[in-house]
Amino acid sequence: MRSMQGEVVLNIPAEKAWEMYRDNEIISKINPEMLTSAEYIQGDGGPGSLRLFKLGPAVRGYVKESTEKIEKVEKGHSVSYSVIRGCLKNMYDPYRVTFSFTPVKGEEEEENDKCLAEWKAEFEVLAPETPMPEKARDAALGFLKSFEKFELSF
Repeated sequence: MRSMQGEVVLNIPAEKAWEMYRDNEIISKINPEMLTSAEYIQGDGGPGSLRLFKLGPAVRGYVKESTEKIEKVEKGHSVSYSVIRGCLKNMYDPYRVTFSFTPVKGEEEEENDKCLAEWKAEFEVLAPETPMPEKARDAALGFLKSFEKFELSF
């Protein structure tokens, strides 16, 4: 199985980033150019739940929507899922992703005011001409980075 990963440091606490990622209402407002909506179409966000993401115009040329089956949740830290429907499923099978948020201590502050947001994918390409999912990685990391700007507004 192939893998790819990326990470960004966010100037918000890991707890806050986790809440933003898991809350459908909030995540749908963070950057509508990249993600227009998210909803749990089955379950409550725990293992076995299905979550539908509808992507925005900035990434719609690559992926329009994605249905994900949540496999593992480490509350406050990470969530892993498999894509079961959508454009990515037509290019990769399996396609598993883990998002995680890890506190990073500030240099002077006692509190963990920053976090490391990580994206990791494990996948197999379905056709030799299918590119590595670099666009998906770059879009995910760009979207995570937009958490900082949104966090100031709520």
